[in-house]
Amino acid sequence: MGDVAMTVPVIRAFVEQSRSLGTEVKITVVSRPFFKPFFDGIPNVNFFSVDVKGRHKGFLGLLKLYSDLKQLNIDAVADLHNVLRSRIILTLFALSGKKVAFTDKGRAEKRALTRSENKVFKPIKTMVERHVDTFKKLGFNVDLSSRSFGTKFPKKDVMSSEILKISGEKNSQKWIGIAPFAQYESKVYPQDLMQQVIDELASDSNTKIFLFGGGNKEIEILNSFADGKVNVINVAGKLKLQQELDLISNLDVMLSMDSGNAHIAAMLGTKVITLWGATHPFAGFAPFNQPFENCLVSDREKFTMLPTSVYGNKKVEGYEEAMRTICPETVVEKIKGTI
Repeated sequence: MGDVAMTVPVIRAFVEQSRSLGTEVKITVVSRPFFKPFFDGIPNVNFFSVDVKGRHKGFLGLLKLYSDLKQLNIDAVADLHNVLRSRIILTLFALSGKKVAFTDKGRAEKRALTRSENKVFKPIKTMVERHVDTFKKLGFNVDLSSRSFGTKFPKKDVMSSEILKISGEKNSQKWIGIAPFAQYESKVYPQDLMQQVIDELASDSNTKIFLFGGGNKEIEILNSFADGKVNVINVAGKLKLQQELDLISNLDVMLSMDSGNAHIAAMLGTKVITLWGATHPFAGFAPFNQPFENCLVSDREKFTMLPTSVYGNKKVEGYEEAMRTICPETVVEKIKGTI
């Protein structure tokens, strides 16, 4: 989900900058249907839903996908995912004479950053910047500098009556989103510390906190976070994706782990604060257009091998408590200073 969200600012900027130069481009985003709402509202962008469980399943399905896409009279192909399936489609278009390019994920640099010995601890190019490079290979310049990007974030979405039944009208209160989960435990802030953060933020009646997650286990934990607090609302399981996007666009700040929620908030222009455990923003996954100081990282003086992983999927003995070095008071102070 985060990988897809990181493509949105690049595509939005590409389309709008092309239009400002009097050049109309048409982009077809090819992805799973779940991600269609990410691209709604971007001019000249169509969405092609891949049926990975039906028509486009398996290798024969990829050939059918290529055949389907050929009907769109595509001039060039940008592979922003760079995995086996997308590379097969890219190769087929290249063999047919189309101009193609793929995103270099910088795997060697990431290995150097996360290895335990001879670690090269320095920031590498972000994934968003790498996507810009992919368009440049195709002959298109995309400028994501703050001056150029300007107001290219979408306007705050108008929330439907269904959302307002859960959120209430936004008045003078500051709205804070908290997404306390991630795919891997090594990226999840300890539950007792997150409870302290929520309790402290909720003690201010001028704030309203929205909790994001999914699945029965996460919903149960979120309910415990919100228990007894009238200004803490668990929205998990209550909203569709498009409705969640509308709500997130109206937040004053989102607190997230190194996860897809951070990138979703960033693509909508919402301020984002992220917490990092086994991973690190130097690996290129810091949320787009956010100040680096909004990335709160675990203490590398105590846990010298950090980051131990790009995605958080590697367990290192003794590093389970790394995120406890991020104090709840620091998190709360950062949030209050941001809103």
